Amino acid sequence: MYNIFIDGKEGTTGLQIYDRLAARSDINLITLPEDKRKDLTARKQCLNDADLSFLCLPDAAAKEAVSLVDNDKARIIDASTAHRTAAGWVYGFPELSLKRREEIASAKRVANPGCHATGFISLVAPLVKGGIAGADYPFSAHSVTGYSGGGKKTIAEYKDPHRDASLVSPRQYATAMSHKHLPEMVKECGLEYAPAFNPIICDFYCGMCVVVPLTVRLLNKKLTVNDFYNYFAEYYATQNYIKVVRNEQIPAYLPANELAGTNMLKIYINGSGEHIFLASVFDNLGKGASGAAVQNMNIMLGLDETVSLE
Repeated sequence: MYNIFIDGKEGTTGLQIYDRLAARSDINLITLPEDKRKDLTARKQCLNDADLSFLCLPDAAAKEAVSLVDNDKARIIDASTAHRTAAGWVYGFPELSLKRREEIASAKRVANPGCHATGFISLVAPLVKGGIAGADYPFSAHSVTGYSGGGKKTIAEYKDPHRDASLVSPRQYATAMSHKHLPEMVKECGLEYAPAFNPIICDFYCGMCVVVPLTVRLLNKKLTVNDFYNYFAEYYATQNYIKVVRNEQIPAYLPANELAGTNMLKIYINGSGEHIFLASVFDNLGKGASGAAVQNMNIMLGLDETVSLE
């Protein structure tokens, strides 16, 4: 039996982690009464008593929580942005390599990936690692996401029956070309420059589609669509939660919410001789947040990674 604490259980990610774990017989969920939820002493006790804690907090609060841990055996998965590029933390994307999976398994501190970053890294890291694209390739990406990724305030705005008419339309954001997920995207893909990144929030609850278009003449290796499919299919062949789809199986309209409610991620590949279309489709609350966190927990505890995720 493992003692697990969710610090920040009331947020969207924390609630989903709680729901995924509540019915398990191998886990004892440590909880705090409502009046102790922000009590520093009570939180410190829970963080040190737990075998593993999830931090579902704003960045500053996540850093504070880590400072409270003085038990060398206590392990942490941080769902915030605070430690994704920090020294001493393992980036929790086990599908990137066997080495990364082993690092997660033995880690005491794991940073859960950001949702947009998950889609981008799943497409770009293999390209750079395989020498198909150089570290200096001028990557661009656009990402369509459901509004749940914006947290409680954004969810309330979209569900308000008297909401502004503009919420019906897809809305561009981060128009200054700066986004909190960019540092982890650059680091985990080994890039020399940040991609030109264009996130878009839309009027559906959850789901995400991250698209990375490629110009073949700028690549180090001039591959066909079928070559790309074979490369990605082999790269992710042994993974439970990443599936690569053949170009002839791509629908005419690719929905961002196709995998809502799952921990799956599908990679779609298509294009012409001159340009290649790469898309990563998944649930921003699943593989992009709570599902990935539970998957990392299972790996860290030496359990079947699929438990609570099927």
